Amino acid sequence: MTCEADITFAGAIFAGHALNIDGSYGGVFFSDVRFESVDTHIGPLICAERAVFAHAQFRSPAAIEISAPYVLCHNSQWSSTATLRLRYASVDFTNASFEYPVSVSASAEPFIAAFNRPMGEANVSGDPNVQLRSLRGVDASHLMLTDIDLSDCTFAGAFHLDQLRMHGNCSFASVPKRLRLLPVPRHWTARRTLAEEHHWRAHQPGAVADGWQELTNPEDIIPRLGAHPGPQHIAILYRELRKSLEDTKNEPGAADFYYGEMEMRRLSHRWHEAERWLLQAYWLLSGYGLRASRALCWLVVAMTITVLLMMGFGLPSEPPKQTATSVLPSRGGQIVYEIDKDDPKNPTESRFTTRRFEKALRMTLDSVVFRSSGQDLTTAGNYIEMVSRVSEPVLLALGALAIRSRVKR
Repeated sequence: MTCEADITFAGAIFAGHALNIDGSYGGVFFSDVRFESVDTHIGPLICAERAVFAHAQFRSPAAIEISAPYVLCHNSQWSSTATLRLRYASVDFTNASFEYPVSVSASAEPFIAAFNRPMGEANVSGDPNVQLRSLRGVDASHLMLTDIDLSDCTFAGAFHLDQLRMHGNCSFASVPKRLRLLPVPRHWTARRTLAEEHHWRAHQPGAVADGWQELTNPEDIIPRLGAHPGPQHIAILYRELRKSLEDTKNEPGAADFYYGEMEMRRLSHRWHEAERWLLQAYWLLSGYGLRASRALCWLVVAMTITVLLMMGFGLPSEPPKQTATSVLPSRGGQIVYEIDKDDPKNPTESRFTTRRFEKALRMTLDSVVFRSSGQDLTTAGNYIEMVSRVSEPVLLALGALAIRSRVKR
């Protein structure tokens, strides 16, 4: 059936052996409808405006196929298994109740009507991808998403996000690609982020310069409710979604959520707290153990500084010479020799030579792998070597950890 007007079933009860509703309409409204049919099949439905299932109750297994700009399922109740295949849709599940497994997936191809003919979608415009806009108030333990755009999805207020299952290409928002040069240079490393982080950062000082902005579509039919969650709450969202990906053995995919979790933990503490300084150092040195290039760059910087300090202050001008002294007994007897070394001394000139550079580099490389160079050093050189034998292996380990987190399967 094809109709440009809206079709409404508000308050209806569908019971019996089978239910089949399909066709093309302006909009379809199933508000406060009860589906009790043994075999419920809705679709393919082509809606120019919206398909509304607000407060609907699905008490039997259902299969739904819809192409519509908006699919509103807020406050719906799913008391049986269901499969939703959607196109062009912006979906809202605010306060929906899922008691059994429910699958929501994006259909890559147009739906097939009778006689194996594709359904015409001329009255539906926009991107055929499917966006999930809200899981606020939802128990996500029975929800499975496949190929869904989650870049502007509100997760705050959802339960059991660690049991949410995401398959296929479920995309998230990314960080701004803008490079800020003033007043402090800043470049955001590419990673997947939650909409809640965008919303929170968009209200912080300097957000406009950094490129953070609200992701909320101004055409939302259901407005966002409540204040934006703070970094403590956002860290919990990242942690639960990270566990969801780790449980499906998607370790590299979970790495971005670990980064987001640590970033929110860092920003939730004030500068006078010790944990803020610890997390700040962890971020600066290796990006929370996830940025190998950062850790290796710091390693190169540390090695360069060690080489320069060794050439300038650590290596003596020449190897200390051994001296032997003895005392001749006046009445004869055994002669005892005392052998000692001169104290290493810094050169007064020609400190930066090729020969000294080679010795300093060899000693620095030994420090990276936690080995002692065994060379005679000045007092300053001994302290420089001790510091390098602690700091440089740590930076090397952080770089190795970051590489491992990206290739782990």
